[in-house]
Amino acid sequence: MDDEAATLPAGDQYDLAKVGAHWQQELERAQRYFKSWVDRCTKIEKIYLQQQADQTSAAKRRFPMLWANTSVLQPAVYARVPQPVVERRFKDSQPVARMASELVERNLAFTADDADLDSVMRAVRDDFLLCARGTVWLRYEADFEPIDMGVEPSAADDGMGDDPVSPLEAITDERVCIDYVHWSDFLHSPARRWKDVTWVARRVPMTDQEFDKRFPDGRASLAANGAGSNHGTNQTERAQNEGKTYVWEIWCKTEDYTVWIAEGAPVALEVSEPPLKLTRFFPCPRPSYGTLSTGSLIPVPDYVYYQQQCDEIDNLTRRINKLTDQLRLKVFYPSGDGSVSPAIEKAMRPENDTVMVPIPEWAAFTDKGGSKAIVTLPIDDVQKVIVACIEARKQLIEDVYQITGISDIVRGDTQASETATAQRIKSQWGSIRIRDRQAELARFARDIVNIAGEIICDQFQPETLMLVSGIQLPTAAQKQQVQMQMQQQQMMAQQAAARAQQMGQPAPPPQTPQLPPEIQQMMQQPTIDEVVQLLRNDSVRGFRIDIETDSTIEPDEDAEKQRRMEFVEMIGGFMQQAGAIAQQTPMLVPVMVETLLFAARGFRAGRQLENTLEQVGAQLSQAATAPKPPPEPTPEQMINLKTAQVKAGAEERKAQLGVAQAEIEHRTTVEQARGDMAQQALQQFQTQPSSYQ
Repeated sequence: MDDEAATLPAGDQYDLAKVGAHWQQELERAQRYFKSWVDRCTKIEKIYLQQQADQTSAAKRRFPMLWANTSVLQPAVYARVPQPVVERRFKDSQPVARMASELVERNLAFTADDADLDSVMRAVRDDFLLCARGTVWLRYEADFEPIDMGVEPSAADDGMGDDPVSPLEAITDERVCIDYVHWSDFLHSPARRWKDVTWVARRVPMTDQEFDKRFPDGRASLAANGAGSNHGTNQTERAQNEGKTYVWEIWCKTEDYTVWIAEGAPVALEVSEPPLKLTRFFPCPRPSYGTLSTGSLIPVPDYVYYQQQCDEIDNLTRRINKLTDQLRLKVFYPSGDGSVSPAIEKAMRPENDTVMVPIPEWAAFTDKGGSKAIVTLPIDDVQKVIVACIEARKQLIEDVYQITGISDIVRGDTQASETATAQRIKSQWGSIRIRDRQAELARFARDIVNIAGEIICDQFQPETLMLVSGIQLPTAAQKQQVQMQMQQQQMMAQQAAARAQQMGQPAPPPQTPQLPPEIQQMMQQPTIDEVVQLLRNDSVRGFRIDIETDSTIEPDEDAEKQRRMEFVEMIGGFMQQAGAIAQQTPMLVPVMVETLLFAARGFRAGRQLENTLEQVGAQLSQAATAPKPPPEPTPEQMINLKTAQVKAGAEERKAQLGVAQAEIEHRTTVEQARGDMAQQALQQFQTQPSSYQ
């Protein structure tokens, strides 16, 4: 991309002629780069479809080895539609991340069905097996409808239509489209590795109506240059291309723009910024490659490695068929005017079923040697040659199986004398050669789901996310409204208590506002605003959400049922053991709750119950750590307690009586002492009155 023609000026004004000339050169250079591979794949596709040019009676006698091998490998490398799985990279307790994962996963599952991902993957699989390369292209589509806001024309609008006000539009439907791209309609810049590719392009056939709708001003450019038509090389291609215009859609990473250019046109139709902001820029994943070298991205089809053996097999098949035609009973007998010849001719006629044939001149017949008078061709030698050809062809077929690695177990061919262990070993080792193909298609499906998930996270509106997934989440405004209502109810209760206190009445007991169960459940869920904010944030989504796929190799209708049964068995066994431990050591309840959540997050079936398990686990942990009330006493303990209370009461009363008696005695002693002192003072006054003067 060092050409000056590729450099675009800043802003929206692009030199379409300059850009178009540059990209025509780039496309021609890439087509020359892939020409040998395209020619080879064209021949292989004709062999696979039995569309060779030499369709004579002899040439038609071919052994369809390529078709047979491809039919065996098709269900072995891909068998079912990939199931999207969106998981948090760090499976901790994050309600927002968990809900975001669930929303994206359900939207991806709907996208896979809506875009018919299964048929797309099967087409890619066929290209992968025949041509060693298959790819797709992803798009984002949305339907809009205008919103009538009822706005009157402004005073600045003079009614001449020079400054029309575009009406507001609302998205009514949005989707992710996954388009299959034929192996001959995909190009990219020559490079050794995919990370070094600077641009990708696909050829899109458009009808006149589609072209005029997409490029209203592009028809004049095509008519002036006579470009955009591709009639094809045979009758089938010409019938398919009739009335269509071929347009290249190019995404250039180095210049960060997209180009639309008709095939063969010197002027670009459109140059704009990429409609999608993807992490890896390209709207297509790395193609599913077969055999590649480290020096280029030109793949080598598998058929190339056993094409010579297939040609020899075809030659032997033709030879066997020709020799088989010679396996006919041909009889030679004497002719002439003799009386024996007509009888022999009559006996050899196919319509003659008579066992006994009369010979008029028996003596003449015996004189000529009897049966020696009839001579047949030596077909035994022909039969031996046919058997030898069949054995040679069988050995060539075995050579092809050795080259391709298709064992007899993969083909469903086995022997009754083989043990189950031998068959199991052959099954394990026979599939090693195709495991790389299985992993490559699984990687390709994962990349498709990854790009589709990125488009969903970046483009889909909150209403679409909830509508497709069937999960209804509250908005931040709805939660705030409920909280305001609760605060109003609390304020009303406080005001009622204050009025009652002013009037001297007992205040009513404080009550917590009770919400309906559905409102309580709504308040416990994260808001759609939080979920969308998480999805829109690339850095957060990068380590919070991961997108993987299930196995696409062996279909198993009971897989989901088996996962659920394993999850139920795990939960049941764990709870049975944890219950006994919790009764003995309540302090271990939080540890067991976290262990249960750790195990449940590893099951796909457990993610739907994860929220409930977290709530129940929090309640159990809180109950285990809270102080417990004393246990209820037994009847014997109640009797002993009552007896102890009676004894304590008696002792207390006794002690109280002792205190009262002592106080009475003290008072009596004090009164007696006072009386004695008064008596002594009286006697002293009587005897010594002078002492008081």
